[in-house]
Amino acid sequence: MTGTAASAMISNVEESRVLVLERVFKAPRELVFGAFSQAEHLRQWWGPRGWEVPFCTVDFRPGGRWHYCMRCTDKTQGEFYGMESWGLGIYREIEVPARLSLTDSFSDAEGNVNETMPSTLSTLTFETVEGGTRVVNRAVYDSEEALRTVMEMGMVQGVTETWDRLAEYLETRQT
Repeated sequence: MTGTAASAMISNVEESRVLVLERVFKAPRELVFGAFSQAEHLRQWWGPRGWEVPFCTVDFRPGGRWHYCMRCTDKTQGEFYGMESWGLGIYREIEVPARLSLTDSFSDAEGNVNETMPSTLSTLTFETVEGGTRVVNRAVYDSEEALRTVMEMGMVQGVTETWDRLAEYLETRQT
């Protein structure tokens, strides 16, 4: 395991509808925050292993949109190979480099929200700690059922792999 990937993600469910994810990345806060807020960075690490981001736009301001597509490029992932998953984030609050919040939804290629899938209000905080930056993502779902739906889809595993990829990417940005 590389030095940057050494910190494991911690996940916790609070109040039956809030998913809290936390991890320390061995990188400066400004770099970690930038990785979450700039399309050129997000394209390099967003998504679980075996997925790439062929489309990503970021209008990083309150009310701005983050629209992206993840595509499975790993043939060993069977039925997922070739699948596309579109997402749309609408930024609500931004405090560079400490905090950002956004509504995160499944969408289509045109950026229309998929109303049949759960959306979440995610608030990410970025705190300088000894050895790097602690990122905490508090994802608030409308209901316990909505959270259960994304958990059954493999949310924790997907974010774990995504944040592993982020740790590896951050390491390459510091050498």
